[in-house]
Amino acid sequence: MPKLSSPAELEKLREDILSKRDPNKPCITLCSGTGCHTYGSEKIAAAFIEELKKQGLEEKIDLRRTGCHGFCERGALVVIFPEGICYCTVQPEDTPEIVSQTAEGKVVERLLYVDPATGEKIVHEQDIPFYKGQTRLVFGNNSRIDPKSIDDYIALGGYSALAKVLFQMSPEQVTEEVDKSNLRGRGGGGFPAGRKWKTCRSAPGEPKYVIVNCDEGDPGAYMDRSLMEGNPHSVLEGLTIGAYAIGSREGFLYVRQEYPLAVENVGIAIKQAEEYGLLGQNIL
Repeated sequence: MPKLSSPAELEKLREDILSKRDPNKPCITLCSGTGCHTYGSEKIAAAFIEELKKQGLEEKIDLRRTGCHGFCERGALVVIFPEGICYCTVQPEDTPEIVSQTAEGKVVERLLYVDPATGEKIVHEQDIPFYKGQTRLVFGNNSRIDPKSIDDYIALGGYSALAKVLFQMSPEQVTEEVDKSNLRGRGGGGFPAGRKWKTCRSAPGEPKYVIVNCDEGDPGAYMDRSLMEGNPHSVLEGLTIGAYAIGSREGFLYVRQEYPLAVENVGIAIKQAEEYGLLGQNIL
């Protein structure tokens, strides 16, 4: 497609994407982050594809492989939208029943989460105690996006913040907004992002660079990995906004070598963003 050149074109693209999607159409989402990958999400995805074809439901039920949902100990996780029905510890052999019951608007009760405190089976993901007390800002869209699809990200409002920044705000206004938000780093130190951006902008010397540090030295840490794997375009959008704010024209993403899925998804996202004109020399 032609590169986007204005916020109006981005909004038109978003409208076109949404016009082709039925929000009430059943969608089987399969967590395909590293945690669920170890539980066999590749085989489960293949089984779903085969089963949808076998039951003649390819046009009636969507299948979307998503990033990490967060509840890794219960993987592989499957959530049926728009209802938000959550199935835990799903195996390939469970796919025929999930597909047939989804088509009939029914629930596979044996795959529901059971609250160990009450013995109650919980149907909806948001009602599971692990999720119930959370406000999922950073990972909130992981369960709704195929990380390999820029259209999924744009459909949910992706890159609208970048368009606003580039066409409606000065770099100084951006740094001031980030400063007022009290946004802080997620690595543990909690350093104010606005202060960091202002310091970088006022520092002498050229060129300037933006570095997205996705290294995680803590054993078992997933806060960066899950975002890079599940919603890489959000990272690219943030990187580009940061670059505009501090006066940089180049950025780097540091991803650990032992995060192959993150490297793969980010690489795909970079190419897609460049094709749409959202990254690179002719940005918007």
